[in-house]
Amino acid sequence: MLLSRLLVKITGRKSLEGLYEHYEPVSKGVVVVLAAMSEYSKTGFSLAFQTLSSQIDTLEGQADKIKRRIRNHLPRAMFLEVDKTLFLNYTRSQDNILDEAQHALNWLGMRPMCLPCELLLSAKAATKESCHSVELLKPAIEATIDLVYGKVDDRSAVKETFHNIRLQHHKASKAWRKLIREAYDADCDFRDVYQFLKFAEHMHAMSHNAEGSADVLRAMIAR
Repeated sequence: MLLSRLLVKITGRKSLEGLYEHYEPVSKGVVVVLAAMSEYSKTGFSLAFQTLSSQIDTLEGQADKIKRRIRNHLPRAMFLEVDKTLFLNYTRSQDNILDEAQHALNWLGMRPMCLPCELLLSAKAATKESCHSVELLKPAIEATIDLVYGKVDDRSAVKETFHNIRLQHHKASKAWRKLIREAYDADCDFRDVYQFLKFAEHMHAMSHNAEGSADVLRAMIAR
């Protein structure tokens, strides 16, 4: 960590702050996903849902542009505060969160489905669990940056932010497994069940990529 502080003094750059900048459209994407799922559970395949769903495409494009700009302007490896591979892996993992959100809403809105209200309510609750995994990335990123740049010294407190994400991902996984069982038990057309399960698969992957991002952050602060 002392080397990181020295490099910042030499170069005047804090490359890790780009990770937080890249998180901004991801954070906005979470809000859109929650709103879209809430709208779908109330009105189904409506114009309001389709409008919200299209916003994810815009945010995903913004995140890609930020990721490319950050990667294209990285300093030489010797002047980067953390291992360059870890930096690139993190941006890829965090970017995958929005990719999965985009896939999830595309499957949900591919065609109108006839699903039981109970199943949609369960899906809404499970979506909140996945989105909360992503929301917990914000304090984890902030804590990691502060530790690397010497603003805080409590490594255990930073690791706790990663642990919180893992616990939340476990909770989200449990919710989606339960939902998948409910979908198979539902008296629905197979096309509807398949489409719904693809949506569930990608929503679960959102949470999984949040956990993966936290794992990379943990590697960044390893001694």
